[in-house]
Amino acid sequence: MKKKLSIQEYASVAIMLFGMFFGAGNLIFPVHLGQLAGSAMWPAFLGLLITAVGLPLLGVAALGISRSGGLYELGSQIGKPYSLFFTCLLYLTIGPFFAIPRCATTSFTVGLEQVLPQGGPVWLYLLLFSALFFGAALFFSLRPGKILTWVGRVLTPCFLVFLGILVVVALLHPAATAADIAPSGGYESQPFFTGFLEGYNTMDALACLAFGIVVVQVIRGLGVEDADAVAVTTVKSGVFSCLLMGVIYLAVTLVGVQSRGLFETSANGGVALAQIAQHYLGGAGLLILATTVTLACLKTAVGLITSCSETFSGLFPKGPSYRAWAVIFTLVSLLFSNLGLSAIISYSVPVLMFLYPLSITLILLSLTGRLFGHDRAVYVSVTTFTLVGAVYDLLRTLPDGLRAACRLDGFLAVVKETLPLAELGLGWVCPALLGLVIGLGTHFLRGGKRAGK
Repeated sequence: MKKKLSIQEYASVAIMLFGMFFGAGNLIFPVHLGQLAGSAMWPAFLGLLITAVGLPLLGVAALGISRSGGLYELGSQIGKPYSLFFTCLLYLTIGPFFAIPRCATTSFTVGLEQVLPQGGPVWLYLLLFSALFFGAALFFSLRPGKILTWVGRVLTPCFLVFLGILVVVALLHPAATAADIAPSGGYESQPFFTGFLEGYNTMDALACLAFGIVVVQVIRGLGVEDADAVAVTTVKSGVFSCLLMGVIYLAVTLVGVQSRGLFETSANGGVALAQIAQHYLGGAGLLILATTVTLACLKTAVGLITSCSETFSGLFPKGPSYRAWAVIFTLVSLLFSNLGLSAIISYSVPVLMFLYPLSITLILLSLTGRLFGHDRAVYVSVTTFTLVGAVYDLLRTLPDGLRAACRLDGFLAVVKETLPLAELGLGWVCPALLGLVIGLGTHFLRGGKRAGK
């Protein structure tokens, strides 16, 4: 039994983890942030860095340090019924309902659609592309023992090569500097907090909780069985992968800022990337972009299908097998992907605003749990109060039509005026802190004794 991996094995695991994290969303959101933030790029980027890099790193660390086998075990500190609910909702969100369909739709919208003839039946092209995309994703996912090879040693290196070509060429030929570009939208008044919330869209803080089980199994498959050694290896791999993400985020953000010397602010980062690729590399640039985005999305889809299938087969041992779950999730993802990118994004935002506060507090509590003996009372109190702010953020970000139909605007306006930080999209912070104070107070009033599970 090995105590640690070789340098080559460490690199393979870290690149695999990076590959599962880094999908097309990780490309389109930073480049769009750069375009919008302009001269306010640095505080905006810092906000993005916290939620898109810092939180995933803390999540991986939480899984490693707590020696949890996955999200369900981690959430069981709050209670098994809650953990089952939260685990299923999170995996369905980053799985077949939102993130996996977004992989295929973004690949098509940003990549293939740009090189297709104009005026054709886009819905048919999307259907055919998504069928081929998910066929490939299912092929790789049905061989989970090969995920280190597929994602860590094949798909991710190819993706990095294609992305590197585009980014290096763009950075070597800047059309503008950040100082030349005036910020717009939320970046004018609150660049840090706007960037912070933009990081939610990457879904990486959720994904890190989901991918933990895959990383642990891969490490054990390489011969490391000791719990302490697995924990250390998991954390080290997480640090490397998140540092790589941070470097790429910075490069892509700079490319977005510099592109404002050539183009007006685009509708989204996908359009921006297509414009940039075509400007610097011509028709070949669009082909490189299509290949880059498709590889980025494919490897992420493989990781998500694998994680979701392994989790659900573990949660429901009497239900479908791993292979059956993989097929089910792939088919559901295929169905939702054909709704279109705009629809997927619009309906995912409220769910993300609900899940992120609960994920952040769970990660932080798991990392600091030794300070209060992992007392369940603290976990329950913080989570209960966080739910108040999370529900408000969910209702606030519902599509305009749905929010109006439910007559929520008046209620939300009152809450916004009374709940601290609500206007910044962080209405959950103060309730969470109040829950922490109450939980710790309960803990110490009992003499520091741990509440039973």
